[in-house]
Amino acid sequence: MNRIQLLLMSILSGLLFALAWPERGVSLLIFVAFVPLFFIQQQLGDTNKKGVFLYAWLAFLIWNVLTTWWIWYSTDVGSILAMMLNSLFVAVVFYVFHLSKKKLYSNKRGFIILLFYWIAWEFFHMNWDLTWSWLNLGNVFASNPKWIQWYDITGTMGGTAWVILVNILAFHFIKLLLAKSYGLKLAINGAALLLCLIVPMIYSYAVYTNYIETEDPIEIVVVQPNTDPYTEQYESPARELLEKNIQMAREKITDSTVFLVFPESTLYDGVRSIWEDALDRSPLITRVQDFANEFPHVSIVIGASTHRLIGSNEKRNHAARKFTNSEGYYYSYNTAFLIDTSDYIQIHHKSKLTPGVEIMPSWGILKPIESFAINLGGMTGTLATDEYPVVFNNLTNTKVSPVICYESIYGEFVAKTVLEGAQFIFIITNDGWWGNTPGHRQHNQYAVLRAIETRRSIARSANTGISAFINQRGDISQKTEYWEPAVIRSKLNKNDTLTYYVKNGDYIARAAAFVSALILLISFTQGYLRKKKKPAR
Repeated sequence: MNRIQLLLMSILSGLLFALAWPERGVSLLIFVAFVPLFFIQQQLGDTNKKGVFLYAWLAFLIWNVLTTWWIWYSTDVGSILAMMLNSLFVAVVFYVFHLSKKKLYSNKRGFIILLFYWIAWEFFHMNWDLTWSWLNLGNVFASNPKWIQWYDITGTMGGTAWVILVNILAFHFIKLLLAKSYGLKLAINGAALLLCLIVPMIYSYAVYTNYIETEDPIEIVVVQPNTDPYTEQYESPARELLEKNIQMAREKITDSTVFLVFPESTLYDGVRSIWEDALDRSPLITRVQDFANEFPHVSIVIGASTHRLIGSNEKRNHAARKFTNSEGYYYSYNTAFLIDTSDYIQIHHKSKLTPGVEIMPSWGILKPIESFAINLGGMTGTLATDEYPVVFNNLTNTKVSPVICYESIYGEFVAKTVLEGAQFIFIITNDGWWGNTPGHRQHNQYAVLRAIETRRSIARSANTGISAFINQRGDISQKTEYWEPAVIRSKLNKNDTLTYYVKNGDYIARAAAFVSALILLISFTQGYLRKKKKPAR
C-alpha cells in the first residue's frame, strides 16, 4: 500500500468505529473496525517504516469527533480538548502495542498484545483525573441487550475483549482470503471467527429468554420537569422551579407509591445556597420535607447543588474553595438527597465527576487550565466527592443506589453500591446541556449496561429526557420524549441476588493490567538485550 492507500485505510477504520456506535449505529461494524489499522500496522512493521502512530491517531480522532461532537454544545474548548486527548491516548496505546509486537515477534505475530494493552488502558482511564470512558469498547453494545446478557459475569471489559478478539480473527481471515490461501488454515480461522462471534450471542439469547425476575414489586414515580438548564434552571426563582416539580409529581403519586425520583440539581438556590451544615435553614429543603409529610409512605430522591464548611482543623484536598471575603474554606458538591418523614436526610455526593465541568486536573503542571472549567449552574472547577459508595435506605428498609449523571458510565462504581445492598438503581441526570443530539440518547442506553451487570431494575429521571424504566434484562420501558415535560410511573422488582460481576468487579481489567506490565517489561528488556548483542561495525 502507498501513502494514499494507508491514509484511506486509516479513515475507513475511524468511520467503522463511528458507524458502529449506539444508539443508531450498526453494532456489527465494530467487529471489523480495527482491521484496516491492523493492515497498516502489519505493513509498516514489516517494512520498518514510520507512521503507525499518526495513522492510528487519525482513525481514533475521526471516531471521537463523529461520535462525541455534541460536547461542543456545552463547551467549545473543552470538546476540542476531549476529542484530541482521548484519540491521542488510544493512539499511544496502539503505538506501544506496535512496538511490543515488533520487539517480541519481529512483527510476525502478537496481535493479541493489543487486547491486554487496550483493556488495561480502559481501566486506567476510568480511574484518573482526565477520565473520559464514554467510548470504552464494551459500551458499543448498549443498544443490543440481547447480545450481552453475559455482562453480569464479565462487565463491559468482557465486551472490549470480545471486540478485539473478533477483530484479530477477522484480520487473519481477510488476509488469508486476499492471499488466496483457501486451504485448511483458512477453514480453521473461519471456524474460529464464526464461533467467537456467535457463541457469546447464542449464550446471551438463551439467558435473556430464560431470565425471570422474582416478583417483589415496588411502585416508583419519575419526574421529568423539562427545565432549560441554560435559561431556567439556574436563573429562575428556585422555589418556583421546585413547585413546578412538585405539582407534576402529584399527578402520578398513588397510595402504592414508595419512591418519587426527581432529576439532578433540582434544588439549586444561587442566592441562599444549600449548606449541608444547616439543612434545616434551607427553604427548599423545608418545602420538600413538607411535601413528604403529605405523602408519608413516599421517599423522595432528589438532586441538589450543595456546599459544606471545612473545619479549621480538617485536612483540605484540592477541591477546597476559599471564601472571597474571609479566611474560611468550603467544599461544593453535586448531591442527591433522600428525604422522607424521618428527621434524618440521607446524602450522596457525586463521586465520578465530569472532566472539564466538575473536576479539573489536580496536578500542578495543568492547574492553569482550571480557568477553562465550564460554568454549569454557577459552580466551576473541581467538586468534592464521597470516599465510599453510598446506599439510600427508606423507612421500609428498601435500599437504592443513587447514581448521579456521569456516574452511570462506570460499571464497577455502580456495582460497589449493589455490593453494599442496593436493590434498585436510581439514575438522576441533566442531559440538556447537549441539546437534542446523540449525547443524551447514548447516555440513556448506557444505563442498560448497568442493569445487566448488576441485575437491578433502574428508574432514570432526566431533567429534559430521556427518562425511563429499565428491567433486570436491560429492556427499556416508558421511554419519554426529549424536551417534553413528563411524569411516569411503574412497578419494578427488587433484587437481592449478587451477580459474579458485582462480587468481583473489573477482574478482567486487573488481570489485563498485570499481563500488560509483564509484556512491556519482557518486550523492552528483550529489545535492549538484542541491541547490546549486535556486533560493533
